[in-house]
Amino acid sequence: MLVIVAPGQGAQSPGFLTPWLEDRTFASRFHWLSTVAGLDLVHHGTESDAETIRDTQVAQPLLVATGLVAALELFPHPADAFSQIGAVAGHSVGELTAAAGARVITAEQAMVLVRERGKAMAEAAAATPTGMTAVLGGDRDEVLAAIDKHGLTAANDNGPGQVVAAGTLEQLEALAADPPAKARLTQLSVAGAFHTEHMAPAVGHLAGLARSVSVHDPRTPVVSNRDGTVVHDGRDVLARIVGQIASPVRWDLCMETMADLGVTGILEMPPAGTLTGIAKRALKGVETFSLKTPDQLDDARAFVDKHGEASPIDTTPTWRMVVSPAKGTFHQSEDAFGRDVLAPGALIGEVETSRARSEIVAPHGGQVVEWLVEDGDIVSPGQPLLRLHPEGAA
Repeated sequence: MLVIVAPGQGAQSPGFLTPWLEDRTFASRFHWLSTVAGLDLVHHGTESDAETIRDTQVAQPLLVATGLVAALELFPHPADAFSQIGAVAGHSVGELTAAAGARVITAEQAMVLVRERGKAMAEAAAATPTGMTAVLGGDRDEVLAAIDKHGLTAANDNGPGQVVAAGTLEQLEALAADPPAKARLTQLSVAGAFHTEHMAPAVGHLAGLARSVSVHDPRTPVVSNRDGTVVHDGRDVLARIVGQIASPVRWDLCMETMADLGVTGILEMPPAGTLTGIAKRALKGVETFSLKTPDQLDDARAFVDKHGEASPIDTTPTWRMVVSPAKGTFHQSEDAFGRDVLAPGALIGEVETSRARSEIVAPHGGQVVEWLVEDGDIVSPGQPLLRLHPEGAA
């Protein structure tokens, strides 16, 4: 099973876009997304120095545009992707790339949102001197305790031995003076404390814009940064992306879900390397592919063919599926059992995992066609639970 992942801010490097722009089709599409974003992303991806592309307002649109156009190079016939990709996920701003790739939003909507996201996060970062520090190694519990002791937030939890602390510069200096045992601290070159309460003003701005964005349910399961669950409601996907600006990225839980899904191959979109590096350490036995330059495209397509298989979600427009968000035990709601019609937002049950119980609703409602599981069944992430026919559909 193949998972496509998109990196977040920090993956960019000076000139990384140069070989891609030698392809006329890529260049034309990239110019279009640059126009939508209102930025000269071609210049930033080829000529700008490291300090310039570190700017949140530049880095985020640059990353999203690159991932989206490279995906069209990898899958010249986009419909083919849905018969091969088992799930998608993006780290931080990469979630916008993943959402557009899953057809939750359009590429143009993604570029408007990332433009505004970058601006709002830069403004929030300017309000208070904040930053981020990677804490590498050490005992996990001791690392998290040290981060909490100094009033910091574990803004990125990327798996064993890779936690990023974020907060004010004073708090980070205190952590540096009193680090957890056997841990190495590295200050990150970012503009502020992303994925913490310091970004709350940016959430409000983007939430207001998101209310006017039309969405579709994803064609491919989307694994959420918030808690690693599989999300199959378009509005929920977008809401989670907005809220994620000020809440921690749980990439460790995303990888747990990938393992539960039965992933055999992970392909990272350009500028690649960060997420596949993490996967090599955390998901032993899973093959990875870092798509960095266009001369790798043939090998990347061979990798897709080797690992690709369709997700279990039925994408026939006349049906709607309600799917499981995680691996666990399904408990059916007594109110939903035996009903012929479910109202929008009706609770159909819960999935009990080792961490929590997650409520499952039928976002759109509709006529019950068939239950695909029974009370007490063990379910996997993204597994269809209930098939509905939208009320009023022909």
